[in-house]
Amino acid sequence: MRALLVDDERLARAELTRLLDKFPEIEIIAEASNGEEAIKFIEELKPDLVFLDIQMPGMTGFEVLEHLHVVPHIIFVTAYDEYALKAFEVNALDYVLKPIELSRLEKAIAKVNSKNLEKDIHTNKQLSH
Repeated sequence: MRALLVDDERLARAELTRLLDKFPEIEIIAEASNGEEAIKFIEELKPDLVFLDIQMPGMTGFEVLEHLHVVPHIIFVTAYDEYALKAFEVNALDYVLKPIELSRLEKAIAKVNSKNLEKDIHTNKQLSH
C-alpha cells in the first residue's frame, strides 16, 4: 500500500515514518510539509493512503481534501481532538492523536487493510458476474 505523509512538522513526519517501519505492507512514497505539496503529490503519485495533519500553515487538511478530484484513504494524524467529528463527516478512515502510540496506529492500519479487503471482494464479485 503506497502512502503519503503530510505534516508541517519534520519531526512528526520522522516519528510517523519510524512507526510505519513496523508495517511492511505500507510503502512511504513521499512526504509533504504543507497542503499545496500534498495536493500535488496526491494528484501525481496517486497514493492509496494519506496520513494527513489538520493544522498546517496556509491550508488545513480539510481544505486539502476539498481540492482533490480523487480522494485516497485518509487517516488524520493531529494533536487536536476537536476535529474528530468533522474528520468522519468527510469519510476519513481514522483519526489518530499525537503523540502517536503504536497500538493506536496498528488499529488505524487494520481499518485500512479491512477497507482494501472489502474493495477487493467487491471488485472480484463484479468481475465474476
